[in-house]
Amino acid sequence: MTVLWYMSRATGIVALVLLTAVFVLGIAVRGKTRLAGLPRFATADLHRNISLLAVVFIAIHVLTAVLDSYVHIPLAAVIIPLSSGYERLWLGLGAVALDLMLAMIVTSLLRGRLNRVLWRAIHLTAYLSWPVALVHSVFSSKDLQQFPLIFIAVASVVLIIAAVAWRMVHAVRQVPPADRVTLLLDPAPLDPAPLEKAHEPLRAAR
Repeated sequence: MTVLWYMSRATGIVALVLLTAVFVLGIAVRGKTRLAGLPRFATADLHRNISLLAVVFIAIHVLTAVLDSYVHIPLAAVIIPLSSGYERLWLGLGAVALDLMLAMIVTSLLRGRLNRVLWRAIHLTAYLSWPVALVHSVFSSKDLQQFPLIFIAVASVVLIIAAVAWRMVHAVRQVPPADRVTLLLDPAPLDPAPLEKAHEPLRAAR
């Protein structure tokens, strides 16, 4: 095995950790919400900086995988799913995750020129990039299937679930207590505005 081989595997794991942090912050903290002890602008800056760092590690991960001579991974396999002869399915999922992230980045840069509905629809697909990237990371090599690195994969899943649960609880608390029973028995009469906030975890990652 070569240095590039180990670099690719190591940067892939770091990229997963950073991507998890990006999604946890994106889901749990948005709008006027902030992290304890940090002003809102610092929370936004933290989310943006971790996102940029994740992109750097993903780029290094992909580049070292393609340049490595231990296994042959064609350049096309980076963005075209199932085009690699090596670990076709798992590398294909990696390509899908990268494509989803690239779509999010490109549309963010072009946000002012895109229809808002189209922009939001594309960004909703960003949610798929994390679970797809997780499956790719776990099954493309055995690193995250073995002790102690398996705890990284488990912790990533737990953190995402906790962030979604926290966001849902936060949204439900914005519904007046008197309306919560009505919401369970007959949601139709309620003003849809508070209920709309309960769907925000599915729109939060940016």
